[in-house]
Amino acid sequence: MSTETDRRRRQKDVEKTVALSPTESARDGQVVEPPGTRRGIKSRQAQMIAIGGSVGTSLFIASGQALAVGGPALLLAAYVVTSAMVYGVVTAVVEVGTHLPVSGASMSMHCGRYVSKSLGVALGYLYFYSFGILAAYEITAGTILIDYWPNDVHVAVWITIIMVVVVGLNLCPVHVYAETEFYFAGTKVVLILGLLILSLVLMLGGGPSHDRLGFRYWYSPGAANEYLGTGARGRLVAFIYVWILSGFSFYFSPELIIVTSGEMKSPRKNLPIASRQFFYRLIFFYVLGAVAIGAICSSDSRGLVSGAGNANASPWVIAIQNAGIEVLPSVVNAGVLASACSAGNSFLFMSGRSLYSLAVSGDAPRIFTRCNRWGVPIYAVLTASLFVPLAYMVCDSGAGVAFNWFISITNTAGYTSWIVCCVTFLRFRKACDVQGFASPFRSPIQPFAAWTCMILFAGLLLLNGFTVFFPGKWSVSGFLTSYIGIPIFLAIWLGHRFTVGRKDPWMYSPRDVDLSTGLSIVEADESDDQTEGPRKSVGNRFNEFGKAFKNRFMSWA
Repeated sequence: MSTETDRRRRQKDVEKTVALSPTESARDGQVVEPPGTRRGIKSRQAQMIAIGGSVGTSLFIASGQALAVGGPALLLAAYVVTSAMVYGVVTAVVEVGTHLPVSGASMSMHCGRYVSKSLGVALGYLYFYSFGILAAYEITAGTILIDYWPNDVHVAVWITIIMVVVVGLNLCPVHVYAETEFYFAGTKVVLILGLLILSLVLMLGGGPSHDRLGFRYWYSPGAANEYLGTGARGRLVAFIYVWILSGFSFYFSPELIIVTSGEMKSPRKNLPIASRQFFYRLIFFYVLGAVAIGAICSSDSRGLVSGAGNANASPWVIAIQNAGIEVLPSVVNAGVLASACSAGNSFLFMSGRSLYSLAVSGDAPRIFTRCNRWGVPIYAVLTASLFVPLAYMVCDSGAGVAFNWFISITNTAGYTSWIVCCVTFLRFRKACDVQGFASPFRSPIQPFAAWTCMILFAGLLLLNGFTVFFPGKWSVSGFLTSYIGIPIFLAIWLGHRFTVGRKDPWMYSPRDVDLSTGLSIVEADESDDQTEGPRKSVGNRFNEFGKAFKNRFMSWA
């Protein structure tokens, strides 16, 4: 009886949407699976993409600037607090994304469905240009890292090479992108594991000089530094600065999980797995990484504030050089270079899919919904690729200056996104409670974590460029790069609200939120993923055993 009821509900849902195009369906509040994109991201790839997105170049390089300003104790405190806050956002977006992981899924699509059409549009375009800019930034970081090795090649040549690779990978079928990111992320995992082990060896005196570091630098030059002031006031300013800067190491990791869910196999099964594992990986990589950095590198090391932007400014490499190990700095630089290429690849993927999501929702030209025979939204990807040539800016301006400009801009966008993600979750949870829907995944820390994170991230957003208001620190460029993202976001939101969306409410009532349309199609796809699968021969089972062993190792890492 239950099966017959489900069948009728699915048939009614399909009949309700079959006469409409994907764009029209989404515009009228109905979400269907467009025939374009394909679910080619496997479970192992999804898990590694999740951890790869949260391990960027900042952990290896920009963390040195945070260490120089705040000292080891404040660096550790900032990473602990930010890790907890980011995990709160992860559990929130995964609960939202697990309910309806359709093709073209993004937090902007969910926001437009559960909160407000205009707010969803603003968030979608924020993603589109922010991810595009970040792709250019990572290419810029890659050229800075290449300059670590002496060469006479013009920087424009390296930019072109990396740009061709990144754009080319995004034009490939999604399973090629996912497999590439799987090995890129694996490289990051191996690199950070090796650095953590090396840090322990140096702390215990296992280096060539047999100098037992322990936690020496916590005592001299000290655990907490002062910044733009003295005493408790100076240490408070230092902590706030480091706290804001640390967010760059985590930016858009939760959103990456949701963007890939639209092309992920069995998303309702794999999204909660990614959420549960995310906490332990944050602790392992970021918290332990902060402990290791503060133990092996002094906060007054000159290289930390050199502005080089390559391995010479990395606290890990400075510690390795101080220990007298000659080969490892180049190895670390190569690993960080791979990390930059991986991040650029992911950001361009997210930028293109964000534009595709906007088009599916009817908020961007319909041409961006078109996909090629491999399921790649070709026009959306090519349009997002127009941001990548911004990397050529470093040919005229200093690489270190461009590095800091991009940090300021993306910090603002990241905090704005996380605030809206929390709002989207709270409205989604409220609608589920009012309408009696049971989400497939619920975190025990919600909704308290979402409320806390929303308030804290709003404070960090407003404090993003707070140092420019100190005496003698004011600069127009510093103010603009710190806060320009806020008026841009508000202009898109309010511009849409008072024009195209003037008849829409500021926020949907929980009873009016559409939680059911398209749900039966998602449930049917999930059921098919669980029941389908060819029988395995003895030889295939032996191969699967080897793959399972590799996957288990990568999952543990």
